[in-house]
Amino acid sequence: MVPSFDKAKKFVTNALPALPALPRPPSFRPDKELDSEDVRDARDYIANYWAKVERFHPKDDESLLGLPKPYLVPSYRQKTGFDYNEMYYWDSYFMVQGMLDTEHQELVSGILENLMFLFERFKVIPNASRTYLTGRSQPPFLSTFIFDVYQQYNPGDEWLKEAIHLAEREYRTVWMGIKKPNERQVHKGLSRHYDINYLHDLAEAESGWDMTPRFDRRALNFLPVDLNALLYKYETDFARAARIFGDVRTAAKWDDAAEQRKTTMNALMWDRIRGLYYDYNYVKGKRSATGSLAAYYPMWAGMVTDKQAAALVKALRKFEHKGGLATTDALPFGQFVLGSLPTQWAYPNGWAPLHFIVVKALERYGYHQDARRIAMKWLKTNMQWYNTEHVFLEKYNVVLPEKPPVKGLYPSQTGFGWTNAIFERFCQDYVDRPL
Repeated sequence: MVPSFDKAKKFVTNALPALPALPRPPSFRPDKELDSEDVRDARDYIANYWAKVERFHPKDDESLLGLPKPYLVPSYRQKTGFDYNEMYYWDSYFMVQGMLDTEHQELVSGILENLMFLFERFKVIPNASRTYLTGRSQPPFLSTFIFDVYQQYNPGDEWLKEAIHLAEREYRTVWMGIKKPNERQVHKGLSRHYDINYLHDLAEAESGWDMTPRFDRRALNFLPVDLNALLYKYETDFARAARIFGDVRTAAKWDDAAEQRKTTMNALMWDRIRGLYYDYNYVKGKRSATGSLAAYYPMWAGMVTDKQAAALVKALRKFEHKGGLATTDALPFGQFVLGSLPTQWAYPNGWAPLHFIVVKALERYGYHQDARRIAMKWLKTNMQWYNTEHVFLEKYNVVLPEKPPVKGLYPSQTGFGWTNAIFERFCQDYVDRPL
């Protein structure tokens, strides 16, 4: 007998946590925004924390790959049996969002250089800098990272030309590959996540959402919304670079590629009635039943119409809770059915990178008040834990912010790289710039 939704929800929100519930969570008035004094200590903690997660490892050492420049790891906890020493692809992109300034220019630029170095060496940017993680990648943010550095630090057009050329090679080799070791472009020009071992769960790990109900444990069968929106972003970034170089013909070619991807994604993934994008199971020829914040990547990438943007903003009610945005819109059975894998990338958990994507998407289409509201909810959830435990979490329970997040396959982490970075970035964008 399948448990009712209410019973399932009660089970999940009361599941045995990795961390204790907050004894007396600090309260923030819902009508009061955080000010600089509220977040001062937390921001100091973050500024001092980066030194703990910075590594420099120039030579291969057993499974750990050598990299030419210092880099950041997601977290640092001594004697846990789950220590990080490797650099991750998409974690790195989000971690630098809190340090795009002159003080961190060398570190930020060096992390990007490390990612490009890994591609030159392995013809893929691995999941992370370990020999055993070179069989898959992670969500591709390379072209966006390149333009962040170009805009922030002005390294010059020659630098941009070389960096974009490498990103084009990654795009074609890895994400548009049609056979092993990169069999990702599989249906109507759209791509899926993949792993060289051709296992669904490892392909799901490439998505970064390990684990999630989005793919029904059949990740190889799905064309993900977020991945293909990222590839649309690559195509528009390539067009943008070509215009900077004065190459109008090449820019038009990339514009056409982006337009074709957008048309196909809208045909397969856009649900006009629900006002949301859904991952597409190309094997079964139907959309996933799970709505997720991946639906906001197309808006972040600038590929939606104003009408679609309005529908996506309306659909935020499916995800928005007291503490921010839940990763999915419904409680997946996999969170409480005995014997199934825990799905930490799901309701009731919220994650920093997804909040960043949604907030930037809202800002891009002019929904500034919605962006500010969500950013403030997320900051307050972070602050509740920080003020009591003096730590940031990898993820949070946004439905009941005073309770711990639902655990995943690995121990819940504290620290935490991308949480720290997005907290700092939201402070810069919303606390330092009050209404």
